[in-house]
Amino acid sequence: MTTFDIMLPYYGSVPLMQAAVRSVLAQSDPDWRLTVVDDGKEPGVPEWFAGLGDERVRYRRNERNLGVSGNYRKCVSLVEFDRVVLMGTDDIMLPNYLAAVRRAISVAPDAAMVQPGVEVIDGDGKPVKTLVDETKRRVYAPKVDGFKVMAGEELAASLIGGNWLYFPSMCWRADALEAVPFRDDLQVTQDLALVLDLLLRDERMVVAGELCFQYRRHAASISSAQAYSGARFNEERRFFLETAEAMEARGWPRAAKVARLHVASRLHALTLLPGAVKTKQKDSVSKIFSHVFGPVRRAR
Repeated sequence: MTTFDIMLPYYGSVPLMQAAVRSVLAQSDPDWRLTVVDDGKEPGVPEWFAGLGDERVRYRRNERNLGVSGNYRKCVSLVEFDRVVLMGTDDIMLPNYLAAVRRAISVAPDAAMVQPGVEVIDGDGKPVKTLVDETKRRVYAPKVDGFKVMAGEELAASLIGGNWLYFPSMCWRADALEAVPFRDDLQVTQDLALVLDLLLRDERMVVAGELCFQYRRHAASISSAQAYSGARFNEERRFFLETAEAMEARGWPRAAKVARLHVASRLHALTLLPGAVKTKQKDSVSKIFSHVFGPVRRAR
């Protein structure tokens, strides 16, 4: 039977991290190992892990801060089993998570990725509907009752059009994850870049409909802060235009066109423009305006 490596790159709130760990301990499928890689210095955390008394839980604290991408790379380097989850430090696995993922894997055992059913919760752990997540669900994500296997240009174009994945909820084939790097030049598009790299390697994804994971949406997240400052869209514009070239080189013209237009990203920026104007943030207004109405090809 497959043992799951659950990797938890940790930095931030101790109570939320502890809730995430408890959700792993509560899995109905007991065949897992949890590795927590602590990139912070919060007091009492090593002692809390020592008191858990579960040999399936490993805890390591970094000697120096590695940052987001560095800590993810550290987690991947510690993977020993065939399947791995890079769980968010403030997210929750419902008790059926591993059982649901195992069923999805059985549909396509060679698939590199599994995207299970996800519910969005707020900072207090209550289910919440946001414009971003409702748009993901209703407009961009495929409609799946059971399982759907996706790959190639079909999946690439779908994700570029509107990234409907929830990265911390995904389960990966370890050798596939190890084959593609985390990029230091990306933050908000890091997950999409990783998946697209795997699709260009002819890997497949199983999309499962069963709800088994809770993704926590914070108003003050990195992506939210960067969006309002305009920094998010600087990254997105560069990423999508680079991606268009990669899709063209692969012979995926539909995916390349979707990347050049990056309509969903432009529409998201447009929704923030009135707020930036109202608060008289001139630099943000300029960056957001350029993203919404800018050209669809890279400058040479």
